[in-house]
Amino acid sequence: MVTAATVVLMLAGPAASARKPLRGGQDELARQDGPKSRGAAVSAPVPMPRPRPSEAPGARPDLAPEGKAEPGEGPELKQDPKQAARPAAPAVPEPSACRRALNDELAIAPSIPDIHASGGCGGEDLVRLEAVVLADKRRVAVTPAATLRCTMALAITEWVRTDVAPLATALGSPLSALDNFDSYECRGRNRVVGAQLSEHGRANAIDVRAFKLADGRSIGLTDRTVPRDLRETVLRSVCTRFVTVLGPGSDWYHEDHIHLDLMERRNSNYRICQWNVWEPLPPIAPLLPAERPEEAPPREVAAAPADARHEVERAGKSEPAPESNEPEAAEADDRTSPPAAKPETRQKTGKSAATKPPATKKRR
Repeated sequence: MVTAATVVLMLAGPAASARKPLRGGQDELARQDGPKSRGAAVSAPVPMPRPRPSEAPGARPDLAPEGKAEPGEGPELKQDPKQAARPAAPAVPEPSACRRALNDELAIAPSIPDIHASGGCGGEDLVRLEAVVLADKRRVAVTPAATLRCTMALAITEWVRTDVAPLATALGSPLSALDNFDSYECRGRNRVVGAQLSEHGRANAIDVRAFKLADGRSIGLTDRTVPRDLRETVLRSVCTRFVTVLGPGSDWYHEDHIHLDLMERRNSNYRICQWNVWEPLPPIAPLLPAERPEEAPPREVAAAPADARHEVERAGKSEPAPESNEPEAAEADDRTSPPAAKPETRQKTGKSAATKPPATKKRR
């Protein structure tokens, strides 16, 4: 009868016989040292974590876990009530098409916050135009920097780059600056109280007095000593690009600068260009007035006043001097002489009554 122990011995027999003994008694040493090594490994001390440094920050009590966390979840964090009450940051709006076009290669014009003032003043998509960048990377400063809508700033930039810069180069010196007389200002037209809101109040206009060259010259747009053809060239350029142009001859508010704006009107084709380019002043003023032409009408002489006419008529009469006594002569002196010529005054100046002519009797 084959028992279970016999079967085990039969199966383990070949495997045990296939095992070769270690050389040099190593098998015996392994049998002797094996249990000891395993016991030493088990009895080794477990390493502990290092102590917390003294300079480490303390633990936040609001991050301490409350109760037991669910399996697979971390500890619940307490939310700061101040952070919970703080509103979320507004989303940054996408830049407009004008803002993308007005890049650093064309102008130095950083964006500024929108302005919403009383009376309808202000605007959106505003920039501070500090300089215009020319094609050769030169910068034309806008002095002082102009606060404008992006569309108006872009129009000024294109005007300076395309029209004004070549005109300055033709004068023999590069363009260096643009004289800004006024840009955004919350006011009525022509600074009249109660008048309609000016385009300056909408940040949609600029007043230009002159542009300056690199050699120090200043070319005034309303200066009558500047050649007329140059001023007419500027006139044609601005009237082509801008909706409203006001200069000398429009009203006395614009005699020393040029007003430019992009006013939105119902009729988009309606434009205003009022700028009289006056003749240059003569280099030397004439000493004498020009001769009166022969075909001129006769001069009109103003009539003399009533009192003066009366005196002229009296002087023109050829009547004999009336004979009068002294009292009547004194009355005549009072009528025709100033107060300083009275008898008392004459006596003070050295005249005496003895020098008077003898009185005559009045004829009847």
